[in-house]
Amino acid sequence: MKNLTRLGVHTITTKPWDIDVAARNYAEKGVAAISVWREALEGRNIKSTGQMLRDTGLTITSYVRGGFFPAESAKDRQVAINHNLKMIDEAAELGAPLMVLVCGAVPRQPLNVSRTQIRDGIAAILPHAAACGLKLGIEPLHPMYADNRSAINTLKQANDMVEELASPHLGVVCDVYHLWWDPDLKRETIRCGNNGNLLAFHVCDWKTPTEDLLLDRGLMGEGCIDIKQIREWIESTGYNGFIEVEIFSKKYWAMDQTDFIDKIISAYLQHV
Repeated sequence: MKNLTRLGVHTITTKPWDIDVAARNYAEKGVAAISVWREALEGRNIKSTGQMLRDTGLTITSYVRGGFFPAESAKDRQVAINHNLKMIDEAAELGAPLMVLVCGAVPRQPLNVSRTQIRDGIAAILPHAAACGLKLGIEPLHPMYADNRSAINTLKQANDMVEELASPHLGVVCDVYHLWWDPDLKRETIRCGNNGNLLAFHVCDWKTPTEDLLLDRGLMGEGCIDIKQIREWIESTGYNGFIEVEIFSKKYWAMDQTDFIDKIISAYLQHV
């Protein structure tokens, strides 16, 4: 019997579908949870969309993606903070318990400067997140994105920042695509899990060869990531949350999305 009670899918994974179509198809296929990307809400009433998702039986796991705090000028850094404050309001209106942070970077400044700006940006929005009953999750990104997407590139960096800011409303998001290569992954996964700071677990696969470093993620089992081993480490800490499929793929966006969902479910059951 298929056990999909912990399977979640990000709206970006089935990007060609409008969110109402995605919700209906996810629910019909037995998917348990949905993570909502901001683009999927464009032109929609956020509160009613959140209710629609719950009415289909889906659990809303997170709102994606805040962050992008670093900037060369104080004015632009404040713009980023204001944007994140607005997204926190949107996440609360949607009914999401978590907002995922892709922290940002600036190619023209040292990484340590960007990391300081990230810490300060998160510190600035944490009180509002707490007031809204929302958690923020720092998602480390693969080092290939350190130039302009995130200066937080290892789980250790994320753990260190979470522990420095010491808020029950801040934790980390573990995405196997970004972290599978890290020789310290087991230790750092257990560290954040045992501390109660692991807020979400994202899966996909790293294809070999990868044709596009942004838009060629693979289905689980299609690449070289030992997803089952990483899941074992995570669950050894007591984590029993959703396992969320997040795939950016021109190849899969081009195919029939109903067939794609079937492939996701098959890959989840076999390789996760």
